[in-house]
Amino acid sequence: MAAPLVLVVLAAVTVRAALYRSSLAAFIAERVEVASPLNAWKRVVEGLALLDLGVSPYSGAIFHETPLIIYLFHFLIEYAELVFMITDVLTAVALYLAIQDFNKVVFKKQKLLIELDKYAPDVAELIQTPMEMHYIPLKVALFYLLNPYTVMSCVAKSTCAINNSVIAFFILATIKGSAFLSAVFLALATYQSLYPLTLFAPALLYLLQRQFIPIKLKSKSFWLYTMQYASLYLCSLVVIICLSFFLLNSWDFIPSVYGFILSVPDLTPNIGLFWYFFAEMFEHFSLFFVCVFQINVFFYTIPLAIKLKEHPVFFLFVQLAIISIFKSYPTVGDVALYMAFLPVWSHLYRFLRNIFILSCVLIFCSFLFPVLWHLWIYAGSANSNFYYAITLTFNIGQILLISDYFYAFLRREYYLTHGLHLTRQDGTEAMLVLK
Repeated sequence: MAAPLVLVVLAAVTVRAALYRSSLAAFIAERVEVASPLNAWKRVVEGLALLDLGVSPYSGAIFHETPLIIYLFHFLIEYAELVFMITDVLTAVALYLAIQDFNKVVFKKQKLLIELDKYAPDVAELIQTPMEMHYIPLKVALFYLLNPYTVMSCVAKSTCAINNSVIAFFILATIKGSAFLSAVFLALATYQSLYPLTLFAPALLYLLQRQFIPIKLKSKSFWLYTMQYASLYLCSLVVIICLSFFLLNSWDFIPSVYGFILSVPDLTPNIGLFWYFFAEMFEHFSLFFVCVFQINVFFYTIPLAIKLKEHPVFFLFVQLAIISIFKSYPTVGDVALYMAFLPVWSHLYRFLRNIFILSCVLIFCSFLFPVLWHLWIYAGSANSNFYYAITLTFNIGQILLISDYFYAFLRREYYLTHGLHLTRQDGTEAMLVLK
C-alpha cells in the first residue's frame, strides 16, 4: 500500500505546485468560500507586518489567528507554500494510518461477534471482508488530497489546512489508543478554532473501549478514566494558552480569537449560516440569536454520545460534519475533512436513500457559488439573497447527507442483530422505519 499512497501524494503535490504558479492562485485566495476572516492568508500577512513593526497583531480588527500560527509563519513566511503542501500531506498520511488501525479493530470486533453468535444468521452479505477494507485507507487519503475543496484551501494558503492537520493527528492518536497525545492534539485543535471541544466525547468513548472500561455512570473506573483524560486535556490547553501569553506578553489574543469566533462581528459572506441572518437582524436581538446559533454545534453532542456510544468513530465523523456546517466562519476546507471519511462508510451505500441527488446538489452548489457571487458583486444583476440561497441549499444538502448516513448506519446495525428479512407477528413482511 505504500507505493499507491506515494503516487497519490506525488499527484497531489504536483497539482498544488502547478496551481501555485498559475494565475488562478490569486483568484482562489480571494474566494469567500475558501478563506474566511478567521483564516485568510492576507490577514496572516497583515498580522506579521504588525508584529515586525513591534505592534501587537491583535491591536486592530484584522488578525484573528492564534499566536502560535503567527510565530510559526514569522520564521517560515518564505516557505509558506511548502508548509501548506507538507501540512496537507501529513494530514492525509495521518488519516491513512488512523483508518488502517481502525479497520483492524473493526475486523477483530466483527470476528468476535460472529464467534459469539451476536449476528443474525442471514446477514453474511453485510459483514465487511478484509478485501473490501483493504483499499479504504488509500481511498481516504485520496479523497482528502485530491478533493477540490482541499486543493483550493491549500492554494489559498488558508490556515484551515493547519487546523485539519491537527485534528487528523488527534484522530490518529485516539485510534492508536494514546490518551496523552490524543488530549494534547485535541487541546491544540480547540486552541486553534474552539469548536473541536465537542470531539472530546467521541475520543473519550473510543479510549474507554480500548481500555475495556464499561461505559456506565455508576462505574468508578469510568469516572476515573474520564477525569484522567479531562485533566490531560485541560492541562495541555492551559499550557498552550500560557505559552501564547509568554510569546506576546499579552492576553489580547483571547478576545481577538475566541471572542471573534463566538460573537461573529465580521459579517463577510461565506458558506455558513450566520452572516446573512445577522446582517438583516436588529442589533437589539443579535446577542440572543448568536447564542441560539452557537449552541447548535454543542447541542447535538450529548444525544449523539448516548445513541452512538458503541460506535465512537462514526460519532466523531458526524460531529466533524456538524462543526463544518454550524461553525461561525466555515470554509470548504472544513467540509473536505469530514468528506475524507466517506470511504470508511462505503459498506453503507446499499442503505443510502438520496446519495445521488445530494451529491448533485453539493456539486452544483459548488459551481454556482462563484457565479452568483459575480452576479451580485460585479454584474449587479443579483443581490445577497441569491448568494445566501445557494449557501442555504449547500448546507441543507450537507445536513441531509449526514442524516442519510446516520439512518443507513442505524439501519445496518439493526439488520445485523435482527436479520435482513423482518417479519411481523402475523408472518407478513415488515418494513423498518426510523422514528
